[in-house]
Amino acid sequence: MTEVTRTDDSFHVFDTTLRDGAQREGINLTVADKLAIARHLDEFGVGFIEGGWPGANPRDTEFFARAATELELEHARLVAFGATRRAGGRAAEDPQLAALVASGAPVITLVAKAHDRHVELALRTTLDENLEMVRDSVEFLRSQGRRVFIDCEHFFDGYRANPEYAVSVVRTAHEAGADVVVLCDTNGGMLPAGVREIVAEVLARTGARLGIHAQDDTGCAVANTLAAVDAGATHVQCTANGYGERVGNANLFPVVGALEIKYDRRVLPAGRLAEMTRISHAIAELVNLTPSTHQPYVGFSAFAHKAGLHASAIKVDPDLYQHIDPARVGNTMRMLVSDMAGRASVELKGKELGYDLSSDRDLAGRVVARVKEQENLGYTYESADASFELLLRDEVRGGRDRFYTLESWRTISEQGPKGFTGNEATVKLWAKGERRIATGEGNGPVNALDQALRAALEGIYPPLATFELVDYKVRILEGQHGTGSKTRVLIESTDGAATWSTVGVADNVVAASWLALEDAYTYGLIRAGLEPTE
Repeated sequence: MTEVTRTDDSFHVFDTTLRDGAQREGINLTVADKLAIARHLDEFGVGFIEGGWPGANPRDTEFFARAATELELEHARLVAFGATRRAGGRAAEDPQLAALVASGAPVITLVAKAHDRHVELALRTTLDENLEMVRDSVEFLRSQGRRVFIDCEHFFDGYRANPEYAVSVVRTAHEAGADVVVLCDTNGGMLPAGVREIVAEVLARTGARLGIHAQDDTGCAVANTLAAVDAGATHVQCTANGYGERVGNANLFPVVGALEIKYDRRVLPAGRLAEMTRISHAIAELVNLTPSTHQPYVGFSAFAHKAGLHASAIKVDPDLYQHIDPARVGNTMRMLVSDMAGRASVELKGKELGYDLSSDRDLAGRVVARVKEQENLGYTYESADASFELLLRDEVRGGRDRFYTLESWRTISEQGPKGFTGNEATVKLWAKGERRIATGEGNGPVNALDQALRAALEGIYPPLATFELVDYKVRILEGQHGTGSKTRVLIESTDGAATWSTVGVADNVVAASWLALEDAYTYGLIRAGLEPTE
């Protein structure tokens, strides 16, 4: 394999997160967001970053203006997106093409109609005029010193309806000087076999350099992209995390992962593949969407193992149930502990947490039995690693780690004549030989309990000041008593440097929340390096 550098043009990884990906429902990027995402994509090592459509909206115009002075791209070339000139006009006089040139982008992607019905019904022009629009636009931009890619919109549907015309669009763009002609599955309806067949046919008939742009409406965008590569395409258009209109686009990370690892094709600069998980999550944060936990390669659960049978095999050799070493893409293997767990699962999870249980079969057996007993009561440890580690410590140390001894707690929800007025909680406990009573107010009983517990303990345990509850989930477990059913609460906490999750189960939501809070505080204080005192 040869290392790809900025001047290596043998294969293109083209990212369109800032343009096509931003069309996803729920994504609304500021110019600052776009600049930050572009930096991450460049750091990952993609070859081209499509920044948007300058001249079509003020935000994209501003992006290119700021990018000229604020973006220092190490690997990627910035790409401006636009359309071929208007019907009946001249490219040299077209204001939209002028805006593309004025953007300063060294590469221009033009969308062109390749489906005869779209030409006649959407553009309302003739098939011959559409070909002239393609030719004139490409030649004009080339004369301005720009590199040109052509996106043939609705190509596959157009090819099936009128293959001769669809091919003529490709041939015209290629002969006019387009570096790459991209075949677009705009409606996302293709399947891999059809993509492979059509790409191979078009390549043989035109000799053009071909690219692929696949939407994911059949769930096949990544597979369709790789099928196109199999057929000879050397340019792949993707978006980070598969963002895009409707159900999205071909996901950049599985495509690159497959090319690098499965095809043994170096498409990123050396060492950048290991940054994939971090880059994926960083971009998810910037677009304000929770990272998909089950996303291939980069998802939190991509290398998580729950079944006891899997764990037994992984204990012998992790490759037996993993298609790659997760470290290659910057991810990690995780063992999930649940009622499906066997001794191997617990041993591997213990090792992950720093406990060697392999030499003590009785201890591992006790932990397995305790997990199964607790999960039968409604606990779930696969989503609450901190609570599991505390359970493990209980068995290893022969007792519960405690930083205080609880005397009692209570909550009061007040209802005045004009409606709800607030919540108050009181906690009574002993810590370091001292009896402490504290009261807290909050916007709910759990928040009030949290405030009361903090008030009681912060003077004794200063690290508590850094703790913050960042997520709170409640689930009513199956039961036969309606509102009297058991409740499970999952709490995610942070100290600013790490996060941890804890679980509590009880007959009501406040009691379950208290148990999860206790675990959260106990784990956090142990993590801070404090020794239990009770």
